[in-house]
Amino acid sequence: MEKNMKLTFLNKQYAGVRNFVLEQNFLPRWMVVIIDLSLCLFAFIITIFILRSVPITTPTVLTLIEKSLLILVVQLLCFSVFRTYSGIIRHSTFTDVYRIALASSSVFLLTMVGNNAYASYTGQHVFAGTGLLLYTCLSFGLLMAFRILVKETYRFLSKTASQNSKKRILVFGVSDTSIGLAQSLIGDAHSPYRPVAFLSTSEKGHNFKIMDLPILTCCGTIENDLKRIKEKYNAQGVLLVGDTLSVPEKNNIVEKTFAAGLEVYNTFMPEKWDKLSDVHLKIAPLQIEDLLERDPIEIDSNLISSDLQGKTILVTGGAGSIGGELAKQIAAFKPKKMIVLDNAESALHAIDLHLKKNFPKLKYQCYLADVTQKGRMEGIFAKFHFDVVYHAAAYKHVPMIENHPREGIRINTMGTRIVAKLACDYGCERFVMISTDKAVNPSNVMGATKRAAEMYVQALQRKPGVTTKFVTTRFGNVLGSNGSVIPFFKEQIKNGGPVTVTHKDIIRYFMTIQEACQLVLQAGTMGKGGEIFVFDMGKPVRILDMAERMIKLSGLKPYDDIPIEITGLREGEKLYEELLNAGECSLTTFHPKIMVSGVVEYDYEYISQALNNLDILINKVVKKREIIKTLKQLVPEFKSQNSVYVDLDLLEKPVDVTVLNGHTLPSQKPKPIHAKTGN
Repeated sequence: MEKNMKLTFLNKQYAGVRNFVLEQNFLPRWMVVIIDLSLCLFAFIITIFILRSVPITTPTVLTLIEKSLLILVVQLLCFSVFRTYSGIIRHSTFTDVYRIALASSSVFLLTMVGNNAYASYTGQHVFAGTGLLLYTCLSFGLLMAFRILVKETYRFLSKTASQNSKKRILVFGVSDTSIGLAQSLIGDAHSPYRPVAFLSTSEKGHNFKIMDLPILTCCGTIENDLKRIKEKYNAQGVLLVGDTLSVPEKNNIVEKTFAAGLEVYNTFMPEKWDKLSDVHLKIAPLQIEDLLERDPIEIDSNLISSDLQGKTILVTGGAGSIGGELAKQIAAFKPKKMIVLDNAESALHAIDLHLKKNFPKLKYQCYLADVTQKGRMEGIFAKFHFDVVYHAAAYKHVPMIENHPREGIRINTMGTRIVAKLACDYGCERFVMISTDKAVNPSNVMGATKRAAEMYVQALQRKPGVTTKFVTTRFGNVLGSNGSVIPFFKEQIKNGGPVTVTHKDIIRYFMTIQEACQLVLQAGTMGKGGEIFVFDMGKPVRILDMAERMIKLSGLKPYDDIPIEITGLREGEKLYEELLNAGECSLTTFHPKIMVSGVVEYDYEYISQALNNLDILINKVVKKREIIKTLKQLVPEFKSQNSVYVDLDLLEKPVDVTVLNGHTLPSQKPKPIHAKTGN
């Protein structure tokens, strides 16, 4: 009992000392210099004792104290020149060894030159040459030994500190990058990760060790090898350097890692980091975005820069996911002035703070305004006379707009008409409208409102006297945007489930916000007016597969730890989205990710009259069904799915809707004037 108490007491004392040492950031430079000079003095004393035990005549021009002071002054001078004290001792590298070697060599050369020069004048030496050589070797050895001792002591203490709380990880790969990452993690006492081995898919290097960590191969049945390694080394996860692996390679490794019951962590190449310190802060669990098979986007930055630099630019919906990212990317191209407009106060304030911090030289203003307020918008256009307009203001949530069609039409269609007409009236060079794949053969009100906006912009383009180039960009779901499926799933997993999927076979195209905005900017430079640009969204993703993979990425098992429920398609929801309407075809452009759709042009007067009638309807006390009937007349390809409006498509003839000002919307379907394909 007494023995156990003593052991407990000693362990506590050891833990206290260890934690005290690890919490010290670094020694002050003056203290490093004092320690180094003390070691040099010790080396000089040892040299004197050694010389006294051998038959070598020692010069007596100066006393031992004078000699020691003289050599320490020279040593201090060389330390200052080569800055041997500038590095953090526990992180000493070959560069620090090189500096110490230069300093020690310089001390030897300076003292030898001075010694011989003094002897040439007086005939007597101050130091024995053998003694100087011996001192140089001893001082260099002690300086190196001190650094090795500190480095290894710190490494040992770090290794033994909080062993149970650290994640035991396998570092994938044996490249310089992965070795450097492992070394940084081992040397970082605050890191929650502890490398226990390197993992390789090659048999080369088997049975070798790096930094006392074994190189383990799993080139056969990877899953079985990983299970064996997990049990032997008590490993909990695998660390990947994302940039070094292709998406298919990463997917293969991740699937096998999950099957073996291991977690997956991801980091980027060190050159992408702001600083190399706190390496553990750069490591995070793998995200679902990292596993979607999309080729990297390459844009012509020079073309975009020449198109935007020196221009006055308006971004509507600038506080939203797409609009906000557009504003950030446009800011990097140094426009003359940028106006970021939105009616969401808090989100607009956040964009304002971001631009102020990251682009201090940018001339910009954030306007709290609504695109449906024509007078307010006209005042803004009259004040700034914009060169380019990026119109991203829109309502986008399908179920919400299905239940509130008035607001969807007001913002998505009428708001677009107001901004587009003002861009035309004030002579803007270009108007870029952000549309959606839900506007293609729309099955819901939201998609139909966006399609109506597309039709108006195309009709306005062919109005006589219009010089503004109207360009429409059309793409699918954006990863990480407000209301997208990934944040929704993450929240459900965080709350313990269930994760809800509307249909087991539903698929969607995905693109990151950054990629989508890059392509919007690129497409904006390509348009000659009236085109609809369609983005290559890569491979469609099965939403159920995404849900299962996200649960695995969270370290849990689908259906066991987190249930998945199939809830049925929502109102207006399709199993799959399209990128082209009936009658449209696509042609390639010089950018492999951007296609241009052949557009169907409509008569401007007809579309204007139709929108006038629709505008009156949404502002009068009429039933929603009457509004949807009118919208379906304007957009004949709009066929409702999983909606209360499905029965409206069963009517043999569209119903005329007479409105209060005497105007009626023609009952016939809008006939295209002619079709053309964009260039």
